[in-house]
Amino acid sequence: MNNERDVAPDSTAARVALWRALHVEVDAPPHVLDDEIGLRLLDPEPGWQRRGDMDQGFTRPFRASIVARARFIEDLVAEQAGRGLEQYVILGAGLDSFAQRRPDVAARLRVFEIDRPGPQAWKRRRLLELGLGVPDWLRFVPVDFEAGESWWGRLTAAGFDGGKPAVVVSTGVSMYLTKEANAATLRQIATLASGSTFAMTFLLPLGMADAEVRPGLEMAEKGARASGTPFLSFFRPMEILDLARGQGFKEARHVSADELARRYFSDRADGLRPPANAEELLVATT
Repeated sequence: MNNERDVAPDSTAARVALWRALHVEVDAPPHVLDDEIGLRLLDPEPGWQRRGDMDQGFTRPFRASIVARARFIEDLVAEQAGRGLEQYVILGAGLDSFAQRRPDVAARLRVFEIDRPGPQAWKRRRLLELGLGVPDWLRFVPVDFEAGESWWGRLTAAGFDGGKPAVVVSTGVSMYLTKEANAATLRQIATLASGSTFAMTFLLPLGMADAEVRPGLEMAEKGARASGTPFLSFFRPMEILDLARGQGFKEARHVSADELARRYFSDRADGLRPPANAEELLVATT
């Protein structure tokens, strides 16, 4: 494929996938999430663990946050699938590996991965090259956001049934959107069938973050600005809850880092846990 159709994931998506693999490689078991699929897809040069953005100490709280949010969403989807839900939508899917790691759940669903056309074509090619395949229940939904394409229109064209409930998730995206764009996304998803759930991560104002991670977050914000994709939106928990309810959701709750720590890190002896007041979760239902 030519570069216009087949483009490797951006550095942010690749870093998240490698942090998930790093958790398996360097953190003691039990692992919150056992995910090396992204590592296999990326196939980085030997010694990738020694890269500056993979430093085991510096990345420790950030990789804890990454695996915690992924595990929470995975548990949420499995719970909803157990109740008969049939549709799962991943906005900005990147190198998400739920379909490959959890076919026991995913095969009972229609899984829709929404992403930009180039990285999605790259991911499809790598899945086929690795023999992981693309099953019928996994639907790739390429959306050219820069050309003004509607993700909702492309989603319905891919077979999504707006009359049936769904779980829709968005992780690591909201900070790159304006507050108006975040509100529009919430408003669109709030129109889904009753019983639908939307889970999204949001970034709290940087000054609220734990002291141990604030320099890293400030560095990430500076790097994002320099690369032309600045952080545009920060939300305090009550602000994101009010926004979700104001856009039409019946219920909304904040899932804090403390809650994630209690769920997934309480029995650890190494002190690994996600940082408080950094990136946390909104869960809203229709």
